[in-house]
Amino acid sequence: MTRDGLADDPDRLRAAREAVVEYAPALAELTPGRTGNLSVRDGDAIAVTPTGVPYDAFDAADVPVVSLSGERLAGWMTPSSEVPMHTGIYRHDRPGAIVHTHSPWATTMATLHRKLPPVHYMIVAVGREVPLADYAPYGTEELAANVVGAMAEAGSDAAILANHGLVVTGPDPETAVENARHVEDLCRLYLRASSVGEPHVLTDEQLATVEERFESYGQRSGVDEA
Repeated sequence: MTRDGLADDPDRLRAAREAVVEYAPALAELTPGRTGNLSVRDGDAIAVTPTGVPYDAFDAADVPVVSLSGERLAGWMTPSSEVPMHTGIYRHDRPGAIVHTHSPWATTMATLHRKLPPVHYMIVAVGREVPLADYAPYGTEELAANVVGAMAEAGSDAAILANHGLVVTGPDPETAVENARHVEDLCRLYLRASSVGEPHVLTDEQLATVEERFESYGQRSGVDEA
């Protein structure tokens, strides 16, 4: 048994727990202190970063595992206080991974109560805008509902949390972390441009063209380079 009485099952969600260990250190580049969290879904359970622990100070066997209803299943460490937000998003949209940060530029947007408009084509990595979710205390079902609602209404894989921070989803942890960086960079770009004038935004037609081009972006197996 582990120290909190949970059955010690190091093989439960092993790959997801190892992925949390692998990608959690990337949060240190995005968020101050230990305020970020990351989770990876495997079926009807998730592996999630423990609360209040340095991102490089735990291994796979330590990583908490919870059900989509928030029930602790494995791992002796206490899971992130934002489990309700993670599980709420998974129940609604079922992405493969979620990253939550207090990255400075996105959090600046959060304190201004501003959504991120399409000021650059790279926004289509997460949608056509990054909406603003209404404020609610951290770690609550109310916050989870606000985030899920904002993302669903905007058709976005990310949301800025009023007076709080940023949440980004992806099909896997690598993509979720990469897209969190994209959004943070775009928030910085938007705020810098706004200090000079009103940024121009891309139209729906322009964004649709980018989305179409993104479908064939990158390397494809079996296709020769031009």
